[in-house]
Amino acid sequence: MLSDRKNTFGTRVGFALVFIVQLWLAHALGYLVHEYAHSFVAWGSGYKANPLALDYGHLSWDNVIYLDDIDENVDYDPIFAAGRGWLAALIAVAGVLFGNGLFYLLSRRLYATAKEHGRHMLALFMFLFCMMNAGNFISYVPARTFTTHADMFTVERGLNISPWWVALVLGIPFCAAVWHFFARLLPGAMRFFFPHAKLGQIFLVFLSAYTVFKFFGSAGLHRYGDISHWISALSVYVLFPLAIILCWPRRSSEALTPAS
Repeated sequence: MLSDRKNTFGTRVGFALVFIVQLWLAHALGYLVHEYAHSFVAWGSGYKANPLALDYGHLSWDNVIYLDDIDENVDYDPIFAAGRGWLAALIAVAGVLFGNGLFYLLSRRLYATAKEHGRHMLALFMFLFCMMNAGNFISYVPARTFTTHADMFTVERGLNISPWWVALVLGIPFCAAVWHFFARLLPGAMRFFFPHAKLGQIFLVFLSAYTVFKFFGSAGLHRYGDISHWISALSVYVLFPLAIILCWPRRSSEALTPAS
């Protein structure tokens, strides 16, 4: 009996450690594919010598954990000076559209494939990676669309358009992706990873809502102007708790909505 308890405890600790590593890796990958998408499009357009040359920032715990000191290292001034605003806009939107957008679709597909083959660890990583990409969507549109600097402002400046165009053209598919994640992927993941553990299902709901609407949704709270502040405040104080309420596992695992 004691041996069984030790084995169970060891298994749980091992799973927790693997989960933490996967969560960090999924966030790091979601961040890096975004920055490299900027960099590779700039390199392919002749405005950067080395696509791998990001500004990797300083060695600190914050940068190791969150990668928040890493930047695309693209100089947009020569692009605008050459009268190629459309290209500046393409490079600026590449991060969230090509980086996070394509990898959202890829991770969603690989998650479904891993589930079909019963590969729980791979499925878990792909679910977390998908979650990070979905979070990046609303971090930029709409959270930081109505600003005077950063990626979406560069898009608006380059195309000489209103931020409302960005909010509509990118916001609709991005919000649809976030809805699909919470309405379809999350219920199926709750059933797959925690079929008979309601606490595990609650944890997954809280983690998903926190990551998307609090961690990423709060991006515009500071330094991006009043409109971005209030959009992020809405995400944190309304959408975050609302997502938990709507996704709360009220029924048995067998009754959960199947993933698509």
